[in-house]
Amino acid sequence: MSPEFLLTAFVVCIAPGIGVVYTLSMTLGGGFRAGIWASIGCTIATVLHLIVALAGLAAVLHTSAVLFQTVKYAGVAYLLWMAWAVLKAKGGMDIAPAAPAPIGRIVWRGVLLNILNPKLPLFFVAFLPQFLPTQGATLGLMIELGLGFSAMTFVTFLLYAVLAATGRRALLGSPSVMAWLRRAFAASFAGLGAKLAMERAA
Repeated sequence: MSPEFLLTAFVVCIAPGIGVVYTLSMTLGGGFRAGIWASIGCTIATVLHLIVALAGLAAVLHTSAVLFQTVKYAGVAYLLWMAWAVLKAKGGMDIAPAAPAPIGRIVWRGVLLNILNPKLPLFFVAFLPQFLPTQGATLGLMIELGLGFSAMTFVTFLLYAVLAATGRRALLGSPSVMAWLRRAFAASFAGLGAKLAMERAA
């Protein structure tokens, strides 16, 4: 993996998106441990999307408007539900301190949030080829780059979890700040849903 690939992957990963917002909200609500499991769930989804891309299904998703719209609006609906759950502190999505949510639930939500994002397989189709040689590209090299990107994703999510956990105690000590944070996370999930709703298959 070239330095250019690693730098580009880091820039892509560090840009706030669905996984980042979910990891931050889980860390604030359940601590660093919850943030770790949220990161794992989001990363698992990235690996699954990589497998889909390598299997050629991403090209199908890219060319099938019906399939793209189906996945897209399922993702939009789930993001809007997440926004409502955070705002109303329902379904284990309260960012205030609470009893830790079951590990399986944290991981599953991370997987589901990112699985329902049709941009990820399209991203692999557009991103990976930029770093493949014009001749002699192998499946092994594509897998290596894809796993490198997935590892970068996990590390980046962990960094966000560390930052959230570091300032968690100070934030939780201010009810007014927590109220604004809840609104901010709800708005972030809703905004990501709106952005996803406007995405086109091509």
